[in-house]
Amino acid sequence: MKAKCNGIDIAYTIEGSGPWVTMSHSLASNSSMWDEQAALLAKQFRVLRFDTRGHGDSEAPPAPYTLDDMAEDLHALFAHLGIRETHWIGLSMGGMIGETYALKYPGVFRSMILADTTSRRPPNAEQMWGDRVRMAREQGMAALVDGTLARWFTDPYRQAQPAVMARIADGIRSTPVEGFAGCCDAIAKIDVLDRLKEIDCPALVIVGDQDHGTPPDMARQIHANLRGSELLIIPSAAHLSNIEQPAVFNRAMLEFLAKHG
Repeated sequence: MKAKCNGIDIAYTIEGSGPWVTMSHSLASNSSMWDEQAALLAKQFRVLRFDTRGHGDSEAPPAPYTLDDMAEDLHALFAHLGIRETHWIGLSMGGMIGETYALKYPGVFRSMILADTTSRRPPNAEQMWGDRVRMAREQGMAALVDGTLARWFTDPYRQAQPAVMARIADGIRSTPVEGFAGCCDAIAKIDVLDRLKEIDCPALVIVGDQDHGTPPDMARQIHANLRGSELLIIPSAAHLSNIEQPAVFNRAMLEFLAKHG
């Protein structure tokens, strides 16, 4: 399904029944990265997944974008669906969107799971993301596949799961260059760490112990600034911890939502 949200078409799916849970994916991915988790959640919750602007089946307007743009896309989608309260699960860029939205619209999130994400850009962020955007514009998204997979998964997992790697690689290649560029510009500027104390809802912060893109120290900073939050560091996982270590991720997700759902 699609809805016109904040002036662009946003693709979304709804599964299950019960309290709302909204899931937000990483950069260069789409809502299918949550397939396993959504199937579990749909047994107890009404699960909303959506493709962020510039990704999947959503519209890719001209770059640049901002995290405020993406928060407003989400707010319009909630209005379209009549959602006034929801639990939030976001990984990487999805976590950044969640942080931004929670600060703009307090009280909507009943709880937050923030996985493999950050709340403050590293000093080299604009150069790093700018280099990747230039590569995508000059060579296409296929040029980013190998490097991205190496950051997203540990080497033993990549070697053991060629079918998963092929599926994730297809998602990277199919991401519109304009959407990738727009979102890179947005996440390169995130700086909300000091404001996280304003968020007043239960939170679980998850990170893979081998996540080099948004490493455990970043997760510890988020945890320290989110009052009453919990922290889980998943062994033998890199950036997409929900895919690399689904049993650990899923157990933590379900236990957290059972407490707060």
